[in-house]
Formats: sequence, structure tokens, C-alpha cells
Amino acid sequence: MAPDRLQKPLAPPGAAGAEPYLPFARPSLDEDTIAAVADVLRSGWITTGPLTRQFEAALSDYFGGRTAMTFTSATAALEAALLVAGVGPGDEVITPAMSFAATANVILRVGAKPVFVDVELASRNIDLDRVEAAITSRTRAILPVHFAGRAVDMDRLYEIAGRRGLRVIEDAAQAMGTTWRGRRIGACGDLVVFSFHPNKNMTTIEGGALVLDSPAEAKLAELHRFHGIQRTASGDIDVELAGGKSNLTDVAAAVGLGQLRRLEAFNARRRDLAALYFARLGADAALALPDRNDAGHNWHMFNPLLPLDRMTIDRNEFIRRMHERGIGVGIHYPALHQLALYRRLGHAQHSHPDAERIGRETVTLPLFAGMADSDVERVCSAVRDVLCGAMSGGAG
Repeated sequence: MAPDRLQKPLAPPGAAGAEPYLPFARPSLDEDTIAAVADVLRSGWITTGPLTRQFEAALSDYFGGRTAMTFTSATAALEAALLVAGVGPGDEVITPAMSFAATANVILRVGAKPVFVDVELASRNIDLDRVEAAITSRTRAILPVHFAGRAVDMDRLYEIAGRRGLRVIEDAAQAMGTTWRGRRIGACGDLVVFSFHPNKNMTTIEGGALVLDSPAEAKLAELHRFHGIQRTASGDIDVELAGGKSNLTDVAAAVGLGQLRRLEAFNARRRDLAALYFARLGADAALALPDRNDAGHNWHMFNPLLPLDRMTIDRNEFIRRMHERGIGVGIHYPALHQLALYRRLGHAQHSHPDAERIGRETVTLPLFAGMADSDVERVCSAVRDVLCGAMSGGAG
């Protein structure tokens, strides 16, 4: 197989002669995948077609034979999953207070109310101890997030949901290849949604998937995916509901097929890189490192917390100084209830302390399959350098 063709952004302005800029995420696209995309473009069939069906079949095999439906984004798949589960106006959906905005936005988009629950500081996942207390007579579903690829406690999650008669829509956008007690996320459960955005463990450029069991619900998801259209036995078109349009293209599917074949290798490399981060940063008591006690973690992201209460600079300045050293740093994520939309909806601003702390202090360090060990060394050296000059009593 030909070597990867990796995007290599230029060094930041003013950094002439510096090492190449290292982003916090970058997809790995090999020459075979690029050639497959060219074949699709030459074929004349570039929208949903045979390669999309092939990709969905490969995903179904990966998830142990469950139905896998592709979408243009995980956001579209999450919204379809909520609709398939019958969530709508007047319903409540319990979800973590710390995630990407789409997790809560889709609940609003179907007319329901997101009920935020705090997360665990160590795992960054929804605190299941608090979930039960948040259930009311209007609760229709739980929408947990497998944050950064670490699995939620699936046994306890589904025990709570089953006992209370609730649907579960898993936001597994970051959990492609994650396992829980040896079983792949998506190979079991209720409605499970994955993302194939370019910063994820595998990509289709843009895209996502919904994994489910029920043939009737798969048919309903298809109606929501493509205009509500259903073909009659005579071949005529009828419209069952006001569906949207979020069907994946064969161009995207060609990328997905190449990525899926390499997913296990990608994730193995991410685990090695995460282990190296722990080895290099573990002795630095200044940073609060993510919990590493999960063998099934796919290490989608590496998100330590900054010791802002002991720093003479804020997070934005930390990120700027890392950028000066040619290293990209992200923020994943602000607390949802503190975003403008949810403030306007009346969500209390100081009600979920762990989510709020993570939202204030989190930074996302580079982690992607194409990184070399030396890249981790470079990041850790830069982190130590910036922190050394930014701690109270330091050189400044």
C-alpha cells in the first residue's frame, strides 16, 4: 500500500524555519483511498449509489450484523434517532452538561427539552448517579455521550433505562472502535450514532451513521433521511412525512471504506500515543490528566485540565503561546448550559460544577494516527515550557 498523503499546514506567520505546524487533529488518507475517490468521480455516479450501500454493509458487519445507515453528519443522524424514538414536543431528554453543542441542539430541534446532568470529572462522561434523580414523568430518553472515546458504563446506563422504560440514544460520535467489556460500542444497545468528521478516528470527509436493530425503525429513519419518500409497489413515489435530506454520497463512502479498513490500526496508534502522553506528562502535577483506566478507550482526544488557579495567564494566552511554538490546541468543550442559547432558555449558570470546571480548564492536545513519537515529545516539551513561565512565582 502506498504511504499516507497527509495534509501538512504551513508554520504559523512569523515562524520561518520552524518545525511544521502540528494541528490537534489531522486525517490520514492513503493513496489507495485517494485513487478510489478518483474512480468514483470518473464513474459518473457520485451521489448515493453502490459504494454507499457497500459502505453500509461493511459498517453492518463491523457492528455484528446490526443495521447501519449513513448520513451526511452525525448531527443529522442524532436528530433522526430522536425522531425514530418518538421524542417530540413536551418530552424531556437527559443529556450531559458538557459536550459539543449538537448533542443538545438536536433535542431542541425535535421540540423536546434537554435536561442537563453533570459529568464525572475523571471520565468526563455523564454522571449516572445524577441521571436517576433527573428523571420525571416527561422524560422520554437518555442521550449520553461517550466523551473522547471513553465508553459510558453501559451496564448501568441500560439498567436505569430499562427499569424506567426510557429509550437510549448514544452519542458515540467520538467512539468509533471503542469497546465496553470487550464489545464494540454500536454492536449492542438501542440507537447509536457515530461521526465521520475529519477530526474523528475515521472520516468520510463529512458524515455519520445511525446503528439500530428494528427494521420498522430503520424504515422510519430512511424516511427522515430522504424527504419522507416511499416507493409504492408499482414504482410510484409517495411521501409519508416531511423528511429532510441527509443521504451520504458515493464519494464520501469511498473514503469511508478505505478508512474502515484501517480503523483498528489507527486506534492502536492512538492508544500508543496516549500512553506516551501519560508517560511524559504523568510526573507533572500541574496538569490534571484524563483518566486512563479503560482498556477499550479509542483515545479520540487527549484533554488535560490546566491549573488556571495557579497560572498567571489565562487559557487563551496558553493556547496562543503553544501556537507560537507551532502546536495547535483545541477546547473540548464549554459547558452547554453556559452557552448563550441555553442561558436564554433559563438553564441555571452554576448548577453543574464538574462540567463548568472542565469547560473553563480543558485543552485538547494534538492526537492523531499520523503523529510520530517525536511529535508527542515536542508537545510535552512545549507544555512544560509554557507552564514553567506561567505558574505563579514563575519567570512569566
